[in-house]
This record gives sequence, structure tokens and C-alpha cells, in this order.
Amino acid sequence: MKSNNSIKTVVAVGIGAALFFVLGRFVAIPSPVPNTNISLQYAVLALLAVMYGPVAGGLIGFIGHTLIDLSWGGTPWWSWVITSAFVGVIVGLFAKKLNVQEGEFGKGKVTLFTIANIVAHVIGWIVVAPVLDILIYAEPANKVFAQGAFAAISNTITAVIVGGLLVLAYTKTIAKKGSLDQE
Repeated sequence: MKSNNSIKTVVAVGIGAALFFVLGRFVAIPSPVPNTNISLQYAVLALLAVMYGPVAGGLIGFIGHTLIDLSWGGTPWWSWVITSAFVGVIVGLFAKKLNVQEGEFGKGKVTLFTIANIVAHVIGWIVVAPVLDILIYAEPANKVFAQGAFAAISNTITAVIVGGLLVLAYTKTIAKKGSLDQE
């Protein structure tokens, strides 16, 4: 049984990284902040992180963001790649508490899902990414903190609203315990 879960997780990482890449590369919405987009891929990351946990979430963010950066013909912007992985790990840490495989996504779980995403994106984009931008690339602080603030807000909104709708749709596909007994 354990290897079956491992196989599912590996497949989820592959599919998740591919979806993260496609959404981030081809569906990114330009923003008024330079080199920063409104990124729908964080909705998919939120869904898969709560379904498969922190390791899968981290790998999806890391691999997917690396592929996006490589597809532009340059080298990966490691500070943001690491931050995408960080977001996946943090949201994934809430997977056991959310336990979406039960098929329940009521007010309490929606609140916890929202908190997980706010914590992950705010710390990731307002602390981790700008600090790494300064340390790795010697970027100006005012530029990277402005980018980080915009990314934190837009990615949180995307993850909570679109990701929350994806989680809700997923939980609606799961048969509740005892639901077959009632028919």
C-alpha cells in the first residue's frame, strides 16, 4: 500500500510540475510591477500540496518554476524558484489537518486552507524571495520588496480563490463515508 501512495505522489509531482509550468509560462497575466505576473499556477500548487503533502508541494513548485525560467532561455531565478518550493512545502504541511481525501471542505477547512496560503505566500514573497534576491543577485531592496509584496497579494488571492474552488471541486468527487449505505 505504501508504494502505491509513493507512485501516486511521483505521478502527482510530474503532472503538477507540468501544470505549474504551462500555467506559469502561457497563462501568466502581466502586472504593473516589472518582472512580476499574476500567476494562476499557485492555485494548482495549493490543490496538489494539500492533496499530496509538503514533499510533493515543494517539488512541484521547484521543478515547475525552474522549467518556466528555463523556457525563457536564461538560467533559473533561484530566489523565486526556492520561494515557489517553499510555498508548496508550507501549504503541504497543512495537508494532514485538511485531509481533503475525506471529501469535506467546510468553513473550518476553508479557513485553514486560507490561513495556510496566506502564511506561505506572505513569508515566501515578502521575506524569502526578496532576501534571497538581495543575497544572491545584489538586487536593490526597494525593487525586490515591491515585487515581493505584489506577488504575495496576487498569489495569495489566486491560491485561495481559484485553488479553493479546485479543492472544493475535488472534494465533491469523493463519496462520503456511509453514502452508499443510504441508497
